[in-house]
Amino acid sequence: MSSPSTAFLPELPAGARVLVVRLRSLGDALLLTPALRALKAWRPDLCLSALLYSRFAPILAGNPDLEEIIELDPDGPGGPLRVVQAAAALRRRRFAACFNLHGGTLSALLAGLSGAPHRVGSSHFRYRFAYTLLADPRTVLGRDRLHAVENLIAPFYAAGLPQGEIPPMQIFPQPAAREGVAQKLAARGVRPGTRYALLHPAANFFTKEWPFERYAALARFLEQQHGLAPVFTCGPGEGAKLDAVARACGKPLVRLDPLTVPELVAAVEGAALFVGSDSGPTHIAAALARPLVVLFGSSDASAWSPWRAAHALVQNYYACNPCRGDRCYAFAQPECILSITLEQAQAAVERVLTPVPSSVA
Repeated sequence: MSSPSTAFLPELPAGARVLVVRLRSLGDALLLTPALRALKAWRPDLCLSALLYSRFAPILAGNPDLEEIIELDPDGPGGPLRVVQAAAALRRRRFAACFNLHGGTLSALLAGLSGAPHRVGSSHFRYRFAYTLLADPRTVLGRDRLHAVENLIAPFYAAGLPQGEIPPMQIFPQPAAREGVAQKLAARGVRPGTRYALLHPAANFFTKEWPFERYAALARFLEQQHGLAPVFTCGPGEGAKLDAVARACGKPLVRLDPLTVPELVAAVEGAALFVGSDSGPTHIAAALARPLVVLFGSSDASAWSPWRAAHALVQNYYACNPCRGDRCYAFAQPECILSITLEQAQAAVERVLTPVPSSVA
């Protein structure tokens, strides 16, 4: 629990500005939204701003808990200058508090230069001098194993937010994106009203990627057994992975590639089923309460499973799980994800698509 000297949130004046730094990624930004909702429900007078990289900013579009979304593009020509300009702009906003929920060098720099008198980070962060309060989520919540959402809300608890039931994630599909996705689907033969399954085979690490030929087999199963049109998506620069699925299918895929972030949200929203691994689109599906099957490999399911959303999770546990995921540390290949059979995935699909019988006669 917080001591009176650290629990500053109750003492902030009405209308105080609070900066929340979470530079990336799609899933991580979404996992922040329960903390924003809890803070705003308790102190609706606070003006909350979120700082994240420009390519991920649209995932928070339309969120009513945010006064503003501040975008940063530190890469490419002029990147360092944009960082300096961003730091100056943050300081001009006169934030009363800054919560850095990202870690790393750049976020610590921006937190330190924000000018906020209260600067909060996690106890495992480097550059401790940049903060006035470092919170240990395990100490705050009294448990060692925490979900990512709990890790993200714990610094707010340490700063004085009363602990309580943590809300679900929030996401707000955009009407223009819905229309754009409908047009793209129609152009690929998926007419309005057609029930489709959205499959996202790609992940940031190969230790999270289920074999592409099994995605092809699962697509056939969904089409033949459930009448769902299989539609595939991937992230920027991941088109070759869908090419591999297409080769396994022996025919062209219905693929939505590329998509903007709002279009990805709209595509997930319209799906009768989503299948993927530990990735941003999976958390989008959870936030939208879509029927969801998630295939876990090297990730820690207790930390990264869909938050407060019905889902079927498939994972074969090994003593080495979880791991960093950048390579397989125990076997010649990542057995954790490769060991998941087509039959396991099919059974998970049946669980989420089969209605639960009512107990009412």
